[in-house]
Amino acid sequence: MWINLLIGGSLIFVGMAVHLFKWYFLISGYNTMSKEKKAKVDTKGLARLLGMFSYMNGGVFIFIGILQLVKIDISTTPAYVFLIISTVILLIKAQKYDGNLFDKEGKLIEGAGKKLILPLVIVTITLVAIVFLLVFSSKDTQISIEDTGIQIHGMYGDNYAWTSIQSVELLEEMPLVLTRTNGSALGSMLKGHFEIKPYGPVKLFVDTEKPPYILMVTADQPVIFNLKNPEETRRVFENLQLKVIE
Repeated sequence: MWINLLIGGSLIFVGMAVHLFKWYFLISGYNTMSKEKKAKVDTKGLARLLGMFSYMNGGVFIFIGILQLVKIDISTTPAYVFLIISTVILLIKAQKYDGNLFDKEGKLIEGAGKKLILPLVIVTITLVAIVFLLVFSSKDTQISIEDTGIQIHGMYGDNYAWTSIQSVELLEEMPLVLTRTNGSALGSMLKGHFEIKPYGPVKLFVDTEKPPYILMVTADQPVIFNLKNPEETRRVFENLQLKVIE
């Protein structure tokens, strides 16, 4: 919840910085333009567009953060989906304010279309990658308990043989996450490799807003995960205890 409030506040601040304080150097690409090209950019119009983009997205994140703060169970996924869609719209509309590409009537200047090809390709690839990560990162952790061990499915998932599991423990509170070394952090969903206190390097498959959490110490490194609701997490923990004792 606090992450969403922080993201929302940061977006609104950036929007105000560009739109109201006229910090145009924050506009990507504008600061590296020559004076001649800068003179052809409608900075006020572009800043207003960026401001609206930031205000709307910041508001969405803050709204979801407030709902989570009052214990309303809502996913952060809609905020990220809105962010992706609005980013596409922003990138398309922003080109209209560049007088180096479009004339005063909004028509594409002859030969300028070639300059748009590479940015559009990069944006498309980036958005596809973001959507892919968004879909897989936002899914609840799924596991399979088998005769030989436990399998955690999805991104960064792995198989853990019973013989490699040294102990299991149920944590009512999430340990302090220090850094992400190789993983995804989508709102409260953390998946992959992180550094946390006091366990050091661990692999996480958790929704930090849905305690409790299962700490599974393996021969390689600790693994912390939870499932879509507390009841299922506790039930799996009890099953793991029996398996590890055997």
